[in-house]
Amino acid sequence: MRFPQNTRRALRGTTALLGALAILPAAAHAAAPTVATGGATKISPQSATLNGTVNPRSKDTAYFFQYGPTVAYGAQTPDIGAGAGTVNAAAAADVIGLSPATTYHFRLVARNADGTTTGGDRSFKTANQPLGFTLEASPNPVLFGAGVTLQGVLSGTGNAGRQVALQQSPFPYATGFVTVGNPQVTGSSGAFSFPLLGVTTNTQYRTITTAGPSVASAIVTLGVAVQVTTRVSTHRLHAGHLVRFSGIVRPAKVGALFAIQKLNGAGAWVTVSGGVARGGGGTFTRFAKRVRVRRSGSYRVYVGVADGMQVSNTGPVELIKVRRR
Repeated sequence: MRFPQNTRRALRGTTALLGALAILPAAAHAAAPTVATGGATKISPQSATLNGTVNPRSKDTAYFFQYGPTVAYGAQTPDIGAGAGTVNAAAAADVIGLSPATTYHFRLVARNADGTTTGGDRSFKTANQPLGFTLEASPNPVLFGAGVTLQGVLSGTGNAGRQVALQQSPFPYATGFVTVGNPQVTGSSGAFSFPLLGVTTNTQYRTITTAGPSVASAIVTLGVAVQVTTRVSTHRLHAGHLVRFSGIVRPAKVGALFAIQKLNGAGAWVTVSGGVARGGGGTFTRFAKRVRVRRSGSYRVYVGVADGMQVSNTGPVELIKVRRR
């Protein structure tokens, strides 16, 4: 079919316009950056460095990494400027706060005024978290003959369901560590607990793994405080009269120094008298002292221990009221 001349001119114009429009998308994206996702380096239990290359293609370009435990990613690094060069340049970003022994996916993304380009998906696995112990004694110090609990957590990859043993070395800490009781199995969080009854001597404790990687905790020194019972001859008296302080120290500490102390207005205990513990039986020592009391207040007996077997302690606080004439 032959169209009129005017129609043919209109068709030629339309064809030329459509051709120009067809070229526009390619021209618009011709300067979009190119990227290539690289590998991960400096991989630790909780961090890694993500790498790749980016070519800005003469346009000011920024890049970032998307990362996460799946190909949905879910997190990304801050934008990093890549300049406006024309050649491939190294791209890198550090990521932290990762979970140990976990596979992560990541990809490099770059963008400039002409478009955004996404690199291919890569993955890496964070390193295992080394096993490590925390350990504490509660209470510490513990009263002579009372019970104490050694508790803690085994942290790290594979910490749940592991056997751990408690070891002790009593004062003077020269015989080395020996295992106490039966091993315990850590819970789902790595927690464990060793209750002990009737502790009588200052002792060092540690925990160890019984199988697999050999791990030992830091040493915890448990202090065992002497028991101090106190009696006073009266709690009410006239100013300047005598009050007899007496009591028992367990275990026996013949020659141990004791002090009668009063709480002053600044909240400090001040020694007002004292003496030496004597006599008693095979398991205890007695003390006694008469003190002239001129002021009302809180009083206690402090027994100092320096032989290394136990630690010093105080008796209960006694409230004494002085009546003025």
